[in-house]
Amino acid sequence: MTAPLPAEFVARVRTELGTEADALFAALEGESPVSVRWNPYKTILPPSGEEVPWNRYGRYLPERPYFTADPMFHAGTYYVQEASSMFVEHLLRSAMEPEGARILDMCAAPGGKSTLYATLAGAEGLVVANEVVRSRAATLADNIRKWGIGNVLVSNNDPSHFAGLPEWFDVVAVDAPCSGEGMFRKSEEARREWSEAAVEMCAARQRRILADAWKALRPGGIMIYSTCTFNRTEDEDNIAWLARNFDCEDAGVEVPEEWNIAISEAEGIRCFRFWPHRTKGEGFFAASIRKCGQKGRTVRPKARRTIFTDLTRKETAEAARWTGQPELMRFARIGDTVYGYYYINYADIRCIGEYLNVIYSGVCMGQLFNGSLKPDHSLAMFHDMYPYAATTSALPIESAIRYLAKEELTADMFAEGMNIVTFQGHALGWAKRIGRRVNNLYPKQLAIINK
Repeated sequence: MTAPLPAEFVARVRTELGTEADALFAALEGESPVSVRWNPYKTILPPSGEEVPWNRYGRYLPERPYFTADPMFHAGTYYVQEASSMFVEHLLRSAMEPEGARILDMCAAPGGKSTLYATLAGAEGLVVANEVVRSRAATLADNIRKWGIGNVLVSNNDPSHFAGLPEWFDVVAVDAPCSGEGMFRKSEEARREWSEAAVEMCAARQRRILADAWKALRPGGIMIYSTCTFNRTEDEDNIAWLARNFDCEDAGVEVPEEWNIAISEAEGIRCFRFWPHRTKGEGFFAASIRKCGQKGRTVRPKARRTIFTDLTRKETAEAARWTGQPELMRFARIGDTVYGYYYINYADIRCIGEYLNVIYSGVCMGQLFNGSLKPDHSLAMFHDMYPYAATTSALPIESAIRYLAKEELTADMFAEGMNIVTFQGHALGWAKRIGRRVNNLYPKQLAIINK
């Protein structure tokens, strides 16, 4: 790092940590650990490496590989996620049973925590992953498609819009935009842009998001508040503000002492902080809060528009043959595109989709032409795509990289017609052979640079 730590930050940390401050400063000048979280819906074999103690699917890697050149990454078999942030799994599992839950991830891009929540919620649960910045919401949607569970709806809304879904969610997660002190080890930009004024501005914005998010949480539900910063203004002070202004209590999460997570308290709510010189990860703060009160009747908002239409029986049969368990699915058309949804969540997704600004939901199956489905890339990423709906073409590593770079491929590797392209048994996307020509159908916006 060439940018120094901000002087005001250094002075504050020396006051708070005393002689321990130098250990933190040294850690912030060192190398960041590398960690990934594997996808149990796509593989039963986790990456080799040291386990992340607070997450069942997290692994530390001994060194940082070139992820862009790994087809398994593009197949969605794992997500590159900072280890400290994986702690939200422990927060949630310690407070409730997440399978089948409705979860709102209010500040979701780029998707690390949303894909984690999708894994925890399972096929019977629903995750609404919201991002207010449109360009970031598009990146979020790409990562949700790649993860491929099919239980996520991606929205692009201001947090205030969720007031129309009062007490809808079992879990509301607010990974709030913050001053980013926990990223000082990884980002020179975070060091240069930091200021005391930015801390105050972030804290005020975080309180507004918390107030809006609170309305969407059901009584008895869990709010997870987190930041990647160290200061009390954005962390404990905001938890104290929440406790003073809303009827809530500590969710009762315990952590083993050997994890070396610092524990503080704000108005009776326990707070958990990851210091990079104590734990193997970046700076991170989190708290788990339970909303008090009695749950009332869930009120469905009035639709602002109608966007879902039913398929005919023949169209439904065509869509169904592309999924491994069609009896669990419900298919619908949005515009000229067919989408697949887990039947158990379809009513909720339709309600939200016709009320909020939604940019992606469920599984984009593709478009129907003369009764046949032209499959979308998202269908290839779906963990329960029926593997025999099209011919499988397994590629070796060199050809898989060429495919991901959207380069030309030899026709001999493919059967005539539509092919599902795989690497080591995991789908990468589609290719169509027409005679001696192969159309590489990998999405242009996802194509890598083949070095």
